[in-house]
Amino acid sequence: MLHFRYLFFVFFMFSLTLNSQIKLPAFFGDNMVLQQNESISIWGKDSPNSAIKISASWGEKTSAVSDSEGFWFSKIKTKKSSFDAHTLIIEGSNTITLTNILIGEVWFCSGQSNMEMPLKGLGKSKVLNADKYLQTSNNKNIRLFNNPRTASVTPEFDVKGKWVESNLESAKSFSAIGYIFGKTLYENLNVPIGIIESSWGGTKIESWIPIENVLKYENIQIPNTLPAEQNKQKKPTALYNAMIYPFQDFKIKGILWYQGESNRTNPLPYKSYMKDLIDSWRYQWKDKNLPFYFVQIAPFDYAKNKNASDMGADLIREAQFKVSQQIPNTGIVITTDAGDCNDIHPSKKEIVAKRLSKWALAEQYNLKDLKYKSAVLKKMSIKDDKIRLQFKFQKNDYFLKTENVKGFEIASQNKVFYPAQVSFSKNKKTLIIYSDQVKIPSAIRYGFEDCFESNLKTKSGLPISIFRTDNW
Repeated sequence: MLHFRYLFFVFFMFSLTLNSQIKLPAFFGDNMVLQQNESISIWGKDSPNSAIKISASWGEKTSAVSDSEGFWFSKIKTKKSSFDAHTLIIEGSNTITLTNILIGEVWFCSGQSNMEMPLKGLGKSKVLNADKYLQTSNNKNIRLFNNPRTASVTPEFDVKGKWVESNLESAKSFSAIGYIFGKTLYENLNVPIGIIESSWGGTKIESWIPIENVLKYENIQIPNTLPAEQNKQKKPTALYNAMIYPFQDFKIKGILWYQGESNRTNPLPYKSYMKDLIDSWRYQWKDKNLPFYFVQIAPFDYAKNKNASDMGADLIREAQFKVSQQIPNTGIVITTDAGDCNDIHPSKKEIVAKRLSKWALAEQYNLKDLKYKSAVLKKMSIKDDKIRLQFKFQKNDYFLKTENVKGFEIASQNKVFYPAQVSFSKNKKTLIIYSDQVKIPSAIRYGFEDCFESNLKTKSGLPISIFRTDNW
């Protein structure tokens, strides 16, 4: 009996020790990158009412006291970026030392399969020029955090990923868009880069939005439990709870988003959903101006390849474009020249990543003379049997004259659209649209089809978004 009591006491004390140790979310770990010149939030768990001391090798210190539930939170300042490896020591019921930390620029990537698609490819879909990037992937100053797929019906404290240095093994399994974006930033800024990827293929946008933002939608059913099969766990709010919420306000420079294909069958609420997602994520990261750059879904022939009718890919693209025009500090990458009508995972990820990087380099890092904004329609006027479309361009940009411009349709008030011909104004900033079959034109549509592939570009090399002048 005495022996049993002794064993019980030893087990009890061991359990108490384990439960009172400091616990940090996984993204506070060895090899992490912290955002430069910021007041960085840091948090964790310990036994209730524990005194926490935090000291950094770059000379900053801070402290906290855990609350009655054991949660603690503090902030610590970072300095200007450098390639010096730092340590961070957290002392409480035990001591944790985080090593090989860099201070630089941190970006967060999320969405569905086209963001998740790694450099090594996805199934039969390959990434164009992947070998070029993999051959130069050994770089200890680029750090990658790949957050595994997981879901929850309640907000979670932690995630399961970890920071790793970029090398052949880590890069080939990382988001191609995220990696190429990060490498491009590194080459232009010459500072440490941290890229966090938290994405899941085949997911609707509703699964990435917090519960308080989706309760207003009567058509969205929020689950109380999740199916055992992981691929069926992609329910409304469930991915936000497990894959976004744990990051709380871990300081980042901005967000990249590539999603929309899975909402194609119900496109009308998408603009509202996307606004809610951006607003809620900015609220979570405590930054109402947090940069949010996203990708317009690429051309794909859904009917041919998925045995499905045309259900609204064009309307998703339209919603994405409108969000980019209506919400400040957002930007859109147009992909009508970077898709594949026979592959929903197009290979031209380099084009997408480079265009995203130009948004960041121009807007956040003030690099000059970058052409990163696609031209947008500024004014429509009708004269006789022609419609003139005047566009707003970046400085020194204009349309390249193209024979047989694809994608324009024209209609009269009868709402019947016919393929249109296109000519260019003298300054190549206005398009003249007409058709022999429409004598009194009223409206224009451009690119309103699932697998539209543009042949109209500007001097900058950028295509324009699909658009329409009607609301029929």
